[in-house]
Amino acid sequence: MSDQSFTTTFSVDQTPKEAFDAINNVRGWWSEEIDGGTDKLGDEFTYRYEDVHHCKIRVTEVIPDQKVSWLVVDNYFDFTEDKTEWRGTTIGFEISERAGKTEIHFTHLGLIPEYECFDICSNSWGFYINGSLRSLITTGEGQPNGRGRPRLPAEELDHQVSANEASTLT
Repeated sequence: MSDQSFTTTFSVDQTPKEAFDAINNVRGWWSEEIDGGTDKLGDEFTYRYEDVHHCKIRVTEVIPDQKVSWLVVDNYFDFTEDKTEWRGTTIGFEISERAGKTEIHFTHLGLIPEYECFDICSNSWGFYINGSLRSLITTGEGQPNGRGRPRLPAEELDHQVSANEASTLT
């Protein structure tokens, strides 16, 4: 059986270092309400969105300007039967130079179509990676969750990030 984990890739004109620094600025593109360190090997941080989703993540790999990997240590969704669906999955960012551009390849290894949250989670990652993170890298301003800026509903995400642009399944 082939791996069906969620993955998406985009390219920017900025340097690999600028992309790496933005990826590690998790508060700048995912949520302003991240607690804990996000940029050093072994750091652990928590993400919380109201009572809908919270998770604990450990930074498991950091190769400057090339790669960042996280392990989802714990997870809770209030909208799935299995509240812990992400637990044990790996989130990774690979940075490379291609044709004069910097390419960012994102994979949520273990986020598969069989998961109840796959559609909403892949749409959300599409927004945060292809929209907010890309914007943080290119303009210095992301669109993270935060006080006064709640996560966009899935219906709005579908309009902002098309399925063809946002994701591929490998």
